[in-house]
Amino acid sequence: MKNIKLFIILLITSLSIVSCEDVINVDLDTAPPKLVIDASIKWEKETTGNIQKIKLTTTTDYYSNTIPVATGATVTVTNTTLGTPVTFQFIEDGQTGEYICNNFNPIINNDYALTVVYKGQTYTSTSKFMASPVIASTEQSVKPGIEGKDVYEIKFYWQDNGAEDNFYLVGAKNANVSYPEYGVLTDEFYQGNQMFAFYRDDKIKKGDVLEFSIQGITEQYNNYMNKLLNIAGSDGGNPFSAPPATLRGNIVNQTNPDDYPLGFFHLSEIDSDTYTIQ
Repeated sequence: MKNIKLFIILLITSLSIVSCEDVINVDLDTAPPKLVIDASIKWEKETTGNIQKIKLTTTTDYYSNTIPVATGATVTVTNTTLGTPVTFQFIEDGQTGEYICNNFNPIINNDYALTVVYKGQTYTSTSKFMASPVIASTEQSVKPGIEGKDVYEIKFYWQDNGAEDNFYLVGAKNANVSYPEYGVLTDEFYQGNQMFAFYRDDKIKKGDVLEFSIQGITEQYNNYMNKLLNIAGSDGGNPFSAPPATLRGNIVNQTNPDDYPLGFFHLSEIDSDTYTIQ
Protein backbone atom coordinates (compact mmCIF):
# COMPACT_ATOMS: atom_id res chain seq x y z
CA MET A 1 0.00 0.00 0.00
CA LYS A 2 2.84 2.34 0.84
CA ASN A 3 4.40 1.62 -2.57
CA ILE A 4 1.14 2.53 -4.34
CA LYS A 5 0.88 5.82 -2.42
CA LEU A 6 4.51 6.60 -3.22
CA PHE A 7 3.92 5.93 -6.93
CA ILE A 8 0.89 8.23 -6.96
CA ILE A 9 2.87 11.01 -5.25
CA LEU A 10 5.73 10.67 -7.75
CA LEU A 11 3.30 10.69 -10.68
CA ILE A 12 1.59 13.87 -9.46
CA THR A 13 4.97 15.51 -8.89
CA SER A 14 6.22 14.63 -12.38
CA LEU A 15 3.05 15.95 -13.99
CA SER A 16 3.38 19.23 -12.13
CA ILE A 17 6.96 19.60 -13.34
CA VAL A 18 5.94 19.02 -16.96
CA SER A 19 3.14 21.55 -16.65
CA CYS A 20 5.70 24.16 -15.55
CA GLU A 21 7.50 23.96 -18.88
CA ASP A 22 4.89 26.03 -20.74
CA VAL A 23 6.39 28.98 -22.64
CA ILE A 24 5.32 32.31 -21.16
CA ASN A 25 5.72 35.48 -23.22
CA VAL A 26 6.08 38.55 -21.04
CA ASP A 27 4.51 41.74 -22.36
CA LEU A 28 7.31 44.28 -22.77
CA ASP A 29 7.04 47.99 -23.43
CA THR A 30 7.76 48.69 -27.11
CA ALA A 31 9.61 51.93 -27.81
CA PRO A 32 9.25 53.73 -31.15
CA PRO A 33 11.74 52.29 -33.66
CA LYS A 34 15.09 54.05 -33.98
CA LEU A 35 17.13 54.35 -37.14
CA VAL A 36 20.34 52.29 -37.03
CA ILE A 37 23.12 53.60 -39.31
CA ASP A 38 25.98 51.19 -40.03
CA ALA A 39 28.38 53.60 -41.75
CA SER A 40 31.78 51.95 -41.44
CA ILE A 41 33.87 52.88 -44.48
CA LYS A 42 36.86 50.51 -44.78
CA TRP A 43 39.61 50.77 -47.37
CA GLU A 44 41.37 47.44 -47.80
CA LYS A 45 45.08 48.06 -48.38
CA GLU A 46 46.28 47.57 -51.97
CA THR A 47 42.77 48.13 -53.37
CA THR A 48 41.17 51.27 -54.81
CA GLY A 49 38.52 51.41 -52.08
CA ASN A 50 36.02 52.75 -54.61
CA ILE A 51 33.17 50.36 -53.65
CA GLN A 52 31.68 51.16 -50.25
CA LYS A 53 28.43 50.28 -48.47
CA ILE A 54 26.28 51.88 -45.77
CA LYS A 55 23.44 49.87 -44.26
CA LEU A 56 20.28 51.32 -42.69
CA THR A 57 17.94 49.34 -40.46
CA THR A 58 15.56 50.12 -37.60
CA THR A 59 15.16 48.69 -34.13
CA THR A 60 12.28 46.35 -33.44
CA ASP A 61 10.62 44.59 -30.49
CA TYR A 62 12.42 42.02 -28.36
CA TYR A 63 10.66 38.93 -29.73
CA SER A 64 11.09 39.73 -33.42
CA ASN A 65 13.43 37.49 -35.43
CA THR A 66 13.57 39.91 -38.36
CA ILE A 67 15.54 43.16 -38.48
CA PRO A 68 13.54 45.76 -40.49
CA VAL A 69 15.50 47.54 -43.22
CA ALA A 70 15.22 51.30 -43.79
CA THR A 71 14.43 51.89 -47.46
CA GLY A 72 13.97 55.05 -49.49
CA ALA A 73 16.66 57.12 -47.76
CA THR A 74 19.06 59.60 -49.35
CA VAL A 75 22.65 58.89 -48.29
CA THR A 76 25.76 60.94 -49.13
CA VAL A 77 29.35 61.21 -47.89
CA THR A 78 31.33 64.38 -48.62
CA ASN A 79 35.08 64.94 -48.50
CA THR A 80 35.18 68.34 -46.78
CA THR A 81 38.98 68.73 -46.69
CA LEU A 82 39.40 69.34 -50.41
CA GLY A 83 39.36 72.94 -51.68
CA THR A 84 36.12 72.12 -53.47
CA PRO A 85 34.17 69.54 -51.42
CA VAL A 86 33.39 66.31 -53.31
CA THR A 87 30.15 64.46 -52.56
CA PHE A 88 29.64 60.73 -53.14
CA GLN A 89 26.15 59.34 -53.62
CA PHE A 90 25.20 56.04 -51.98
CA ILE A 91 22.35 54.45 -53.97
CA GLU A 92 20.09 51.80 -52.45
CA ASP A 93 20.40 48.31 -53.92
CA GLY A 94 16.72 47.53 -54.57
CA GLN A 95 14.87 47.68 -51.25
CA THR A 96 17.53 46.03 -49.12
CA GLY A 97 18.49 48.95 -46.91
CA GLU A 98 22.01 48.64 -48.35
CA TYR A 99 23.27 51.83 -49.99
CA ILE A 100 26.19 51.39 -52.40
CA CYS A 101 28.77 53.83 -53.80
CA ASN A 102 30.89 52.67 -56.75
CA ASN A 103 33.16 55.72 -57.14
CA PHE A 104 34.25 56.53 -53.60
CA ASN A 105 37.69 58.14 -53.24
CA PRO A 106 39.36 57.42 -49.87
CA ILE A 107 42.08 59.89 -48.80
CA ILE A 108 43.94 59.31 -45.53
CA ASN A 109 43.66 62.12 -42.91
CA ASN A 110 40.90 63.89 -44.86
CA ASP A 111 37.65 64.81 -43.10
CA TYR A 112 34.37 63.37 -44.36
CA ALA A 113 30.77 64.30 -43.61
CA LEU A 114 27.86 61.83 -43.61
CA THR A 115 24.31 62.95 -44.41
CA VAL A 116 21.29 60.64 -44.23
CA VAL A 117 17.78 61.89 -44.98
CA TYR A 118 15.11 59.40 -43.93
CA LYS A 119 11.37 59.95 -43.47
CA GLY A 120 11.73 63.71 -43.30
CA GLN A 121 14.56 63.73 -40.79
CA THR A 122 18.21 64.59 -41.44
CA TYR A 123 21.06 62.77 -39.71
CA THR A 124 24.67 64.01 -39.93
CA SER A 125 28.15 63.16 -38.67
CA THR A 126 31.80 63.95 -39.40
CA SER A 127 34.95 61.88 -38.99
CA LYS A 128 38.54 61.64 -40.20
CA PHE A 129 39.82 58.91 -42.53
CA MET A 130 42.33 57.03 -40.37
CA ALA A 131 45.53 55.29 -41.49
CA SER A 132 46.25 51.69 -40.44
CA PRO A 133 49.52 49.82 -39.95
CA VAL A 134 50.50 46.66 -41.83
CA ILE A 135 50.36 43.24 -40.19
CA ALA A 136 54.09 42.50 -40.26
CA SER A 137 54.24 38.91 -39.00
CA THR A 138 52.29 36.09 -37.36
CA GLU A 139 53.50 33.43 -34.97
CA GLN A 140 51.97 30.33 -33.40
CA SER A 141 52.54 28.75 -30.01
CA VAL A 142 50.88 26.19 -27.74
CA LYS A 143 49.73 27.15 -24.26
CA PRO A 144 48.30 25.04 -21.42
CA GLY A 145 44.54 25.27 -21.24
CA ILE A 146 41.80 24.08 -18.93
CA GLU A 147 42.23 20.55 -17.52
CA GLY A 148 45.70 20.32 -19.03
CA LYS A 149 44.50 20.49 -22.65
CA ASP A 150 46.89 22.32 -24.97
CA VAL A 151 45.50 25.41 -26.69
CA TYR A 152 46.79 27.12 -29.83
CA GLU A 153 47.67 30.79 -29.41
CA ILE A 154 48.27 32.93 -32.50
CA LYS A 155 49.88 36.38 -32.30
CA PHE A 156 50.03 38.96 -35.08
CA TYR A 157 52.37 41.95 -34.94
CA TRP A 158 52.48 45.51 -36.32
CA GLN A 159 54.66 48.59 -35.86
CA ASP A 160 53.18 51.51 -33.93
CA ASN A 161 53.75 55.08 -35.15
CA GLY A 162 55.67 56.79 -32.35
CA ALA A 163 54.89 60.30 -33.62
CA GLU A 164 51.22 60.14 -32.52
CA ASP A 165 48.79 58.55 -30.10
CA ASN A 166 47.10 55.60 -31.79
CA PHE A 167 44.03 53.48 -31.22
CA TYR A 168 43.35 50.18 -32.96
CA LEU A 169 40.42 47.86 -33.69
CA VAL A 170 41.67 44.29 -34.16
CA GLY A 171 39.60 41.37 -35.41
CA ALA A 172 39.87 37.60 -35.74
CA LYS A 173 37.61 35.31 -37.79
CA ASN A 174 37.55 31.63 -36.91
CA ALA A 175 35.60 29.26 -39.16
CA ASN A 176 34.33 27.48 -36.03
CA VAL A 177 32.69 30.66 -34.69
CA SER A 178 29.63 32.29 -36.24
CA TYR A 179 30.88 35.88 -35.93
CA PRO A 180 34.25 37.63 -36.05
CA GLU A 181 35.66 38.58 -32.66
CA TYR A 182 36.96 42.09 -31.99
CA GLY A 183 39.02 44.02 -29.49
CA VAL A 184 40.34 47.58 -29.07
CA LEU A 185 43.91 48.53 -28.15
CA THR A 186 45.84 51.73 -27.46
CA ASP A 187 49.56 52.42 -27.78
CA GLU A 188 49.67 54.19 -24.39
CA PHE A 189 52.41 51.86 -23.09
CA TYR A 190 53.86 50.87 -26.50
CA GLN A 191 54.50 54.24 -28.14
CA GLY A 192 56.67 53.70 -31.22
CA ASN A 193 57.22 50.00 -30.48
CA GLN A 194 56.08 46.78 -32.06
CA MET A 195 52.61 45.78 -30.87
CA PHE A 196 50.67 42.56 -31.08
CA ALA A 197 47.25 41.02 -30.56
CA PHE A 198 46.63 37.35 -29.89
CA TYR A 199 43.84 34.85 -30.49
CA ARG A 200 43.32 31.69 -28.45
CA ASP A 201 40.68 28.99 -28.83
CA ASP A 202 40.67 25.38 -27.62
CA LYS A 203 38.56 24.32 -30.60
CA ILE A 204 40.97 25.24 -33.39
CA LYS A 205 43.11 22.47 -34.86
CA LYS A 206 45.79 21.91 -37.47
CA GLY A 207 44.65 23.01 -40.92
CA ASP A 208 42.13 25.57 -39.67
CA VAL A 209 42.36 28.97 -41.36
CA LEU A 210 42.10 32.18 -39.33
CA GLU A 211 41.71 35.69 -40.72
CA PHE A 212 43.10 38.64 -38.79
CA SER A 213 42.51 42.36 -39.36
CA ILE A 214 43.61 45.70 -37.94
CA GLN A 215 42.22 49.21 -38.33
CA GLY A 216 43.48 52.56 -37.08
CA ILE A 217 40.57 54.28 -35.32
CA THR A 218 39.80 57.59 -33.62
CA GLU A 219 39.80 57.89 -29.85
CA GLN A 220 36.03 58.49 -29.96
CA TYR A 221 35.44 55.28 -31.91
CA ASN A 222 37.78 53.43 -29.53
CA ASN A 223 35.63 54.52 -26.56
CA TYR A 224 32.44 53.58 -28.40
CA MET A 225 33.68 50.10 -29.39
CA ASN A 226 35.06 49.46 -25.92
CA LYS A 227 31.61 50.04 -24.43
CA LEU A 228 29.89 48.06 -27.20
CA LEU A 229 32.18 45.06 -26.74
CA ASN A 230 31.59 45.10 -22.99
CA ILE A 231 27.84 45.04 -23.60
CA ALA A 232 28.18 42.31 -26.23
CA GLY A 233 30.15 40.19 -23.78
CA SER A 234 26.84 39.24 -22.16
CA ASP A 235 25.82 37.59 -25.46
CA GLY A 236 28.89 35.47 -26.07
CA GLY A 237 31.03 38.30 -27.41
CA ASN A 238 28.96 39.00 -30.51
CA PRO A 239 29.14 42.80 -31.09
CA PHE A 240 26.33 42.63 -33.68
CA SER A 241 23.66 41.34 -31.31
CA ALA A 242 20.99 43.72 -29.99
CA PRO A 243 22.58 45.41 -26.95
CA PRO A 244 20.54 45.41 -23.72
CA ALA A 245 21.43 49.09 -23.19
CA THR A 246 21.29 52.10 -25.51
CA LEU A 247 24.71 53.21 -26.75
CA ARG A 248 24.90 56.53 -28.59
CA GLY A 249 27.35 56.99 -31.43
CA ASN A 250 28.60 60.11 -33.23
CA ILE A 251 25.58 60.62 -35.53
CA VAL A 252 23.15 63.47 -34.75
CA ASN A 253 19.52 63.93 -35.76
CA GLN A 254 19.50 67.56 -36.93
CA THR A 255 15.70 67.60 -37.27
CA ASN A 256 14.94 66.25 -33.81
CA PRO A 257 18.06 65.90 -31.58
CA ASP A 258 16.14 63.94 -28.93
CA ASP A 259 15.34 61.21 -31.47
CA TYR A 260 18.97 60.21 -31.97
CA PRO A 261 19.94 57.25 -34.19
CA LEU A 262 22.09 54.28 -33.25
CA GLY A 263 25.37 53.46 -34.98
CA PHE A 264 28.64 55.20 -35.77
CA PHE A 265 30.30 56.93 -38.73
CA HIS A 266 33.84 55.59 -39.06
CA LEU A 267 36.43 55.61 -41.86
CA SER A 268 39.79 53.85 -41.96
CA GLU A 269 42.21 51.70 -43.85
CA ILE A 270 42.13 48.02 -42.97
CA ASP A 271 44.89 45.45 -43.31
CA SER A 272 44.09 41.75 -43.09
CA ASP A 273 46.00 38.50 -43.24
CA THR A 274 45.17 34.80 -43.18
CA TYR A 275 47.01 32.14 -41.22
CA THR A 276 46.74 28.34 -41.39
CA ILE A 277 47.28 26.46 -38.14
CA GLN A 278 50.43 24.32 -38.42
